[in-house]
Amino acid sequence: MVPLRQCHATAHLAHLARRLGRVGSKAFSTTPSVRSSAGISEAADYCKDLVRRHDYEAFLTSQLYPQLYRPGYYAIRAFYIELATIKEAVSHTTLGQGRLVFWRNAIKDIFKNVPPRHPVAIALHKATQTSHLAQYHFQRMIDAREEELFSSTHLTVESMTAHAESTASTFFYLVLSMLRQESAMFSHAASHLGVAQSFATFLRAFPFHASRGVMVIPAEITAKHGVNQQEVFSKRTTSKELEDAVFELATIANDNMITAREMFRETGGKVPQAVMPLFCAAVPATSILTRLESVNFDVFHPSLQDRDWRLPWRVYTSYYNRRF
Repeated sequence: MVPLRQCHATAHLAHLARRLGRVGSKAFSTTPSVRSSAGISEAADYCKDLVRRHDYEAFLTSQLYPQLYRPGYYAIRAFYIELATIKEAVSHTTLGQGRLVFWRNAIKDIFKNVPPRHPVAIALHKATQTSHLAQYHFQRMIDAREEELFSSTHLTVESMTAHAESTASTFFYLVLSMLRQESAMFSHAASHLGVAQSFATFLRAFPFHASRGVMVIPAEITAKHGVNQQEVFSKRTTSKELEDAVFELATIANDNMITAREMFRETGGKVPQAVMPLFCAAVPATSILTRLESVNFDVFHPSLQDRDWRLPWRVYTSYYNRRF
């Protein structure tokens, strides 16, 4: 017989999964975020709405955070989205630099307690008042996005990994600080999770980048497998060479995910409840890699652009079981 407490917990998870399964209809968007704050009374509401509209998976996992930390989470993630969408939002590198200069100065002013009148900046300032968030992490993300403006491709896996650590992993460092759960073990696990998530996201978005003539797989991998980049960009279809290259990058992503899990080996793979909302971000990334494998690493397969309808349930069962 299933204990009554477990029945109640399972019913609660099912309710939440059904509710969040109805949130939005698009996965992470690479279109620029809408900056107008018209009709939004508070900066926190603006950030929450920004995340909901542009990053479904982040909004999904945000529901797992205690209410106390959600405004801070939305503020940090909204900042992440603002930076991530700059490259596609501008027609010229100079314009992108201008936006990054704004954010570079905004972060400095936020930590001087004089944030600019931008809803994300206002929300971030509030987050810094309630949590010890290092200014360095914000600047590191800005620096990484500035490098991205000038070069969207990576020659080596090492370079791509460094970029992931400066963006996705650094976001997780800030979340750990917000949760007051900073530790070497958590940071190490979050670092590898960030790399895995970043690589998986790039692979899912491969058709989008290819349509713009950008190869997201490092040159050392494409050269190794003899991928004809111009053919990929013009035909936008898979090939054995491309599938082999995708397989190698997906394997690296999966290896990073395994390393993140191994950090909790001493507890039998169970993650402390306080940081489990953060590590539930592994579930969407794992879903991408699993689905990619199911289509033999064909990044152009249409099914990869469909939302995984089972994702809400998987996220909540992961949270409930404290495993990812």
